Amino acid sequence: MMKDIYVVGAIIVKKDKIFCCQRGLEKTLAEKWEFPGGKIEMGETKQQALVRELVEELEISVEMKEPEYAHVSFHYDFGTVHLTTFICELKSGKPKLTEHLQARWVPIKQLNTLDWAPADRPIVQKLMEVGIDG
Repeated sequence: MMKDIYVVGAIIVKKDKIFCCQRGLEKTLAEKWEFPGGKIEMGETKQQALVRELVEELEISVEMKEPEYAHVSFHYDFGTVHLTTFICELKSGKPKLTEHLQARWVPIKQLNTLDWAPADRPIVQKLMEVGIDG
């Protein structure tokens, strides 16, 4: 039976650029690009999970815009990933990579030049088509 994995991702915006992270070599989907975030733990809201993950992964805090930006369910061979994303603004800290190979601020119009993890692709598409206010 396929397992369901609930994750959250941050679309961190600075002017017209989005913060993108490349997955580490030891992870599933190694070297694919993604929006930073991670799994929702038992008893957490999506927002709490995202705040915690960003502190753990990047040592930053963000301000989140409500409501959620986009939700995608993607079937991988290891299970179904349910990804919910939020538009965020950097509040404090400078992103420090603790788990990712690299990260960069990418102009919205150039997001599709990166090799994204499949679950993130529809969100990249939406950002490119309608922008962050979509």
